[in-house]
Amino acid sequence: MAGKRKSRRGFGRVRKLPSGRFQARYPGPDGVLRPADRTFATSTDADRWLMRKRIEIEEGRWLDPAEGQTTVRDWAARWLAAVSPQLKHKTQASYRSLINSLINPALGDRELSTLRPITIAEWVGAMKTKGLSASRIRQAYRVLSQIMRAAVDNDMIPQTPCRGVKLPRMPQTEPHILTPLEASRIVRSADKPHDLLIALLAYAGLRVGEAFALRRVDIDVPGGFVLVDENLAEANGALVFDTPKSHQKRLLRVGPSLAKRLGRHLETLPGGDDALLFTTPGGKPLRYNQWRKAYFDPAVSAAGLTDVTPHDLRASHGTWVADHYGVMTAAHRLGHSNASVTTRHYARPVAGRDDQVAEAADSWLSGHNHEPGARSGHDDDDDGSAGAIAPL
Repeated sequence: MAGKRKSRRGFGRVRKLPSGRFQARYPGPDGVLRPADRTFATSTDADRWLMRKRIEIEEGRWLDPAEGQTTVRDWAARWLAAVSPQLKHKTQASYRSLINSLINPALGDRELSTLRPITIAEWVGAMKTKGLSASRIRQAYRVLSQIMRAAVDNDMIPQTPCRGVKLPRMPQTEPHILTPLEASRIVRSADKPHDLLIALLAYAGLRVGEAFALRRVDIDVPGGFVLVDENLAEANGALVFDTPKSHQKRLLRVGPSLAKRLGRHLETLPGGDDALLFTTPGGKPLRYNQWRKAYFDPAVSAAGLTDVTPHDLRASHGTWVADHYGVMTAAHRLGHSNASVTTRHYARPVAGRDDQVAEAADSWLSGHNHEPGARSGHDDDDDGSAGAIAPL
């Protein structure tokens, strides 16, 4: 019968189905005969499809369709297991949470090859409709993008579906940049020894987790150095010691008075070289939310200030240092491998600088070598308290 007759070609086979449409089958590089992913209206259309598939195989662009049938859930689990050894514990926990709570419930049962940009756009839109924050949506999208990129790299799909998708914009929040005097008021208002911890945030630019992880061995009192080589973070409720963000260890100079005060604190510290500088009354490592509520926020209020976060002190430090000593020095102190991160997220223009530049530019126009006040004129802002900025 005509419906049973098979047409043999130089590559692949075409047969007419009872429905009147035509089915194409082709041998993959492994010799296994595979059907096309669709049927064709004419045998000519089927032949053309086979020609394209043959060229695809000959040029090394062929992908095994079975790989694309892997579900997002299974591939995400395999991907996370593969990349986890290179990730920080907190990042691992964050990725796992995003996969389990946002990616798998919506896309986990879908085959990789069925995802399209519109699928991802609909997923993003659904998260926005549910009221998720722009930050959370973008985090989930970034993780899915990495998962799909890995699928492309491993020849499971020809291209990632995470392309051309419009993401919600992040709200533009500016850090609260304090003056050195305002920061000093917070330090003086804090309970001991947490005043030293706050001073390290403001006058050394440490991240909170880096300050929480400081140990006796990290402090060189005679040299006035602080070694930043650990970070304390919370991952799913558990405290984890790890390397600093981006693995950027650094050696920082602190002001002589702050170094002396750290030295006096070390004399009261129990334990050996690995003893933490700052702990709970029970000697346990600090947790951010508890520490902020018990020590930082009361110090801010006592200093007569509002809307100040621990991170604002780090941003303030970056601004002061960039203004006095340049962005590269600020980047070093903040532990940034790229100075663009410093300027984008931390260093901010100091009030009045534009007026000073205009004055200097006018003198340059008239032929005078007027020195702008960019690297001076801040002495009145600093009350000389412990931890004043020290040049590297």
